[in-house]
Amino acid sequence: MPAPAGRDLGITFGVGAYFIWGLFPAFFGLLAFASPVEVLAERILWTLVVALLLLFAAGRLRELRRIDARTWRLAAAASLALSINWGVYVYGVISEQVVQCALGYFINPLVTVAFGVLIFRERLRRPQWLALALGAVAVVVLTIDYGSPPWIALVLACSFAVYGLVKKVIRLDALPGLAAEGLAAAPFAVIAVVVLALTGNATFGSSGSHTALLMVTGPVTLVPLLLFALAAPRVPLSTMGILQYLTPALQLSWGVFVGHEPMPASRWAGFALIWIALGIFTVDALRRARRPAIAAV
Repeated sequence: MPAPAGRDLGITFGVGAYFIWGLFPAFFGLLAFASPVEVLAERILWTLVVALLLLFAAGRLRELRRIDARTWRLAAAASLALSINWGVYVYGVISEQVVQCALGYFINPLVTVAFGVLIFRERLRRPQWLALALGAVAVVVLTIDYGSPPWIALVLACSFAVYGLVKKVIRLDALPGLAAEGLAAAPFAVIAVVVLALTGNATFGSSGSHTALLMVTGPVTLVPLLLFALAAPRVPLSTMGILQYLTPALQLSWGVFVGHEPMPASRWAGFALIWIALGIFTVDALRRARRPAIAAV
């Protein structure tokens, strides 16, 4: 178990990571001048640039040369899942559908559990089955409310769950891993940037402010990821599981109170079912986390 001082520092790092992620709608909303494809491509490239610079400064660039073929394939799979997640998220923010983005990250823990059952044949306890059932009902309620399935939320939840599954088996530290994922996606990002420039649809270079904002996507992406990497080994999983709800809560607040997105009673009902499901899931996880600690006393 982490020492109290280390745990407190880890919680600070964790809160910082999730808080920054929660404010992403404020930042990516500033990029509405560009297409989601351009924002995604520039984000991939500038995140890679910053990651490579940090590796160079730390004298760790050689770690990339030691990556084997299997790990590169896993990095490519992780990169694809993360690129889908980033692209759909940017589209959701730019198209003023932040509430659906928040819904996706509320649903994500339940989707991860469902993947565990479907892919790894994990056995669930009754509270987990109840949480999944309530989550499924919530999606039905929200589908009726929206008039179609909440695709943005579902794609965000599923793509990030896939990314999490790949990260469980890939053997790379946070920074080299992100650099490897960036290298896997970079050729496609470069092609997108070139095509946008040749067709006159690129905004990078059109003005100093536009160029600066697109370049800043790199550090804005990396800072919370590094904070998360610092928090993960210092904080119990049960605590990180609770902290993760800070991000969608902030995003939902932004969508409702700043973006003034519509939230009819039926939509609130769907969110309420999700929150009840997450409450059941979290309480069950906390109880199981306490049992080993009690047994060790």
